[in-house]
Amino acid sequence: MITVPAMRLHQFGVYFYQAILSVRDVQKLVRFEVLSYSGDSRTHGKRPLKTQRAGKINWDVLEQKIAQSEEAFQRPVIQKKIAELMDYYLQCAEAQNLPAIPGPVLLTCDRRLDFVPISSHRILGVLQLPPDEGALRALDGQHRLLALNQLAQEHPTEDVQVPAVIFDRLSADQIVELFVTINAKHTKLNPSHLISLSGRRLYPDTELAISHDIVRTLSEDSGSPLHREIKLFGVGHGHVAQAPLAEELKGVLTALDAFGGGKQADEFREHATRFFLNYFKQIAKVFPKAWSGKRYSIKTAAALRAFLRVVPDVLSAIRKSGGDPFDAAAIATVIELWGEYIGDARFETDGEWRQKLAGGTRGTVDVLARELRSALRVP
Repeated sequence: MITVPAMRLHQFGVYFYQAILSVRDVQKLVRFEVLSYSGDSRTHGKRPLKTQRAGKINWDVLEQKIAQSEEAFQRPVIQKKIAELMDYYLQCAEAQNLPAIPGPVLLTCDRRLDFVPISSHRILGVLQLPPDEGALRALDGQHRLLALNQLAQEHPTEDVQVPAVIFDRLSADQIVELFVTINAKHTKLNPSHLISLSGRRLYPDTELAISHDIVRTLSEDSGSPLHREIKLFGVGHGHVAQAPLAEELKGVLTALDAFGGGKQADEFREHATRFFLNYFKQIAKVFPKAWSGKRYSIKTAAALRAFLRVVPDVLSAIRKSGGDPFDAAAIATVIELWGEYIGDARFETDGEWRQKLAGGTRGTVDVLARELRSALRVP
């Protein structure tokens, strides 16, 4: 076991520890990971070629230290922030007048930790940490620790101590909730990242969980007309944010109970991803020029939200015609009049779209949804 000096704290029934770690402890014990589905988003942003003090950073080596999985909760590491932190650490080392990491980083451990008191009031003592690599998980301060880890590769850090708050009795959902509580206000956690954590790990919300799965499939499925068009977690490829689409989808799923409900609504939720893939494929066929052209706004958040908003009406029309809601041909039959009555020109960025936009984005969504609804082929 690795023993470090620590204090045991108690707040509202929760015990945790304020410990002192060396840089060597950080290098050995702390594991870094980010939330990822595609396996190619460890870091985000333009790689700084050279920093002012730290010199060139080997980003390939740094990224190898960062794991990624669907079970993580951290956002992709911001490369600019790492470079700035490394320069700041060296500035502190040169000036010798400021601490580089004055506040504690937050870490979690999957195992229960042993604390040995060394004082009569049983608050001061030593904390026993498992010696396994990656035994601790970064909850807050991942950028600070990654930068320190990299700095230690080329600069002396033997006299650097890192204050850390360590939790060992938190469940998985408590860890995610604590992460969101810390970041949503102080560092303005992107709403799209919150959508990725909601529904299953943050709090039970079936509609939001299904909505996230739909948006993720629309963005990542190579056969989707919206492939790589949606920004998951608020970063990476794409032009449309994940959050407004997921919230719109949640409203659609909630409205299904008013458009049939019961067994039909449950069946749709179960196979919703298949429907939306077929739905947007048919939309792309109805508006081929707008969908593939660069001077159109059909793949903006406002337009996509409008297409989503009329889904309950589309489903109702399909069922009235006796069709299968999950069949591409049935969807095409119901929306084919959109091409005739609305047309590609409706989405020209410098044409009618700009005129409608002058009334406000929300108005644009409402107006377009009304137009789409009135042009459905309803038996």
